[in-house]
Amino acid sequence: MSTVGGSDLVARIWAGDASVWTSSGEEKWLGWLQAPEHSHALVGEYLAFAERALEGVENVLLLGMGGSSLAPEVMRLAFGSAAFHVLDSTHPMAVRRIASQLDPSSTFVLVSSKSGSTIETRSHLEYFWALTSEHGKRFAAVTDPGSDLEKLARERGFLAVLAGEPTIGGRFSALSPFGIVPAALMGVDIERFLSRAEEMAEACHGIDGNPGLELGLELGEGWREGRDKVCIPEHASGFALWAEQLVAESTGKQGKGLVPAPGEHPGDTDRQAVELRLDNSYELAQEFFRWEFAVAVAGAYLEINPFDQPNVQEAKDRTSAILSSGAEPDLEPSGSLDELLAAAGAGDYIAILGFVDPTPENDAKLAALAERARTATGCVVTRGFGPRYLHSTGQLHKGGKANGLFVQVVDDLGQELAIPGRDFGFRRLIGAQAAGDFAALEEHGRPVIRVRLEEL
Repeated sequence: MSTVGGSDLVARIWAGDASVWTSSGEEKWLGWLQAPEHSHALVGEYLAFAERALEGVENVLLLGMGGSSLAPEVMRLAFGSAAFHVLDSTHPMAVRRIASQLDPSSTFVLVSSKSGSTIETRSHLEYFWALTSEHGKRFAAVTDPGSDLEKLARERGFLAVLAGEPTIGGRFSALSPFGIVPAALMGVDIERFLSRAEEMAEACHGIDGNPGLELGLELGEGWREGRDKVCIPEHASGFALWAEQLVAESTGKQGKGLVPAPGEHPGDTDRQAVELRLDNSYELAQEFFRWEFAVAVAGAYLEINPFDQPNVQEAKDRTSAILSSGAEPDLEPSGSLDELLAAAGAGDYIAILGFVDPTPENDAKLAALAERARTATGCVVTRGFGPRYLHSTGQLHKGGKANGLFVQVVDDLGQELAIPGRDFGFRRLIGAQAAGDFAALEEHGRPVIRVRLEEL
């Protein structure tokens, strides 16, 4: 790899030169560089689909996880789309709540999964398929060509199957069909949106005044200087929800990583400040591309492959093993919060992992716990809902630098909620996901405890 920041770095990225990183297949995952242009060419198709899908519809429900849900969630917040809903929780109370809020006869369901096999999304699909009396024309899928979801969607007569781009990984897919199709269903002017993205892509071709390169150099130099916590400003769009996955899953591997720290103060020596350029909602398109390019640049500093996620499968495998065993997941409290916080040192971070019903009230409780941890340790504190974070920061937690301390929070999961065609329900599923991730963290020697929300 040539000197990072050299005049040839930008040209090599655009040329698909994998030696910018680790020469381990990165060239196969650079479709995001052309995503604004390619999506723009399909605007007419996406708008025609949205017109058909929205006929007689009052609400749209997106079923997806990680790269399939975070960009749409940010756009939903940024554009104030009250009729668009995202479900990325397997908590039975969350599933029941959104099902009770939406009239199945006037709701369109978009099932979004790159692999087509994501356990959460496929479980949600079966639940809402039964709830809507198997009305195929009220469903569409966004998935990569040849996936099991594509086959199922065609068998069930979905209104449409919209193809993802196999050379784009999930966290880089905001400007691909996984982001643009939901945007069209929200009523976003996707022609304008993608034009802004193309402007940023063009700006990221140069050396001087290249916004993506400049941010990437800041991230990389900061990491090299020991400032591995990236303090992302809070914003009404919830932009950090998307940026967390991009930064953490791309860089958190081989004992290295940048720790996204939304809302944290950047004053301490282990932190770096970044700015967001979001003067209006359509600036999101430019920020998506700027941050994608920046993280690719930062990956060159860390000398890692920013396009793989080698540790994500571990928690999935443990979840599957628990579900296959038929045993009830062990969610008993474990360890001492006070002792965990007392063990935190300079340069560490605390992660609050909430396998709880993702209500504003519970988020406030997790925020209060985060503030307690912040006050007690002086460390950066992050928080996230499970299983969402498993598709986001989970890679960093296990594959990144061993400077994280983890507090898993569980609540009363309530009554089981059956998943048609499965021998487990949502209660067992989220319980197995919590137990599986706890075991994966322990396997990596990460300090982790479990507490009950009701006892905080």
